[in-house]
Amino acid sequence: MTEGDAVERTPEPITTERLEADLRDLGLSAGDTVLVHSSLSALGWVSGGAPAAVDALMGVVTAAGTLAMPTHSTQLSDPTHWENPPVPDEWEERIRETSPPFRPELTPTRGMGAIADCFRDYPGVVRSRHPTTSFAAWGADADVVVADHAYDSPLGERSPLARLDELDARVLRLGVDANTSLHLAEYRADYDKSFETNGGPVLEDGERRWVSFEEPESEDDFRDVEAAFEEDHEVRRGRVGEADATLLSQRELVEFGAKWMEENR
Repeated sequence: MTEGDAVERTPEPITTERLEADLRDLGLSAGDTVLVHSSLSALGWVSGGAPAAVDALMGVVTAAGTLAMPTHSTQLSDPTHWENPPVPDEWEERIRETSPPFRPELTPTRGMGAIADCFRDYPGVVRSRHPTTSFAAWGADADVVVADHAYDSPLGERSPLARLDELDARVLRLGVDANTSLHLAEYRADYDKSFETNGGPVLEDGERRWVSFEEPESEDDFRDVEAAFEEDHEVRRGRVGEADATLLSQRELVEFGAKWMEENR
């Protein structure tokens, strides 16, 4: 969506104050722990762009709460798995040898949206160390969320997703369908999983090295899980700016998702 499209479908500029009011109407409160997935363009034409959205989220949650976002950098992943676009087979080893190491303070996100990419640079925001699947966090429990993100647990028990689950986080989606928390359900579900090898470059003691790890192969059924979840669990729905928004319990979703996958995969 272009900026012109956003102007055409927005009756008036979306301000930080408007976003704060809409977030509170949806049910977000000071002191909440929340994992955010977002699309800036879905919000409409926002006065000030991504920083206005980050300011609104911080203003509502406050420093007494915790705000987290996925800040994945799949441009550093094993090119064997790349599809958008794929690269020639003969390039792959050269890419693994030469791609710059992940550095939390400067590596950009890929496919996470403008709000998440802006958020990672904010004062007081900390970011986990995973080369492909990092998360950034701000607020009271930010350090707890991002600490000790194991290379071999991108979205599992030693990842920020599990820490957010322990903190009884809520999942906020602003104009997107993404729901990273269901990957944690994949790790926890007991079914016959297939695993694939991935990896990425890291910087340790001033030296670049490539780390490899196994992760469960995901299946294209997350929307089916969510539809079943919504039949008997609370999902708050509303509008934030011009975006459709949802707010739900991560813990409830992950627990339900794991059981659903055991029964249906």
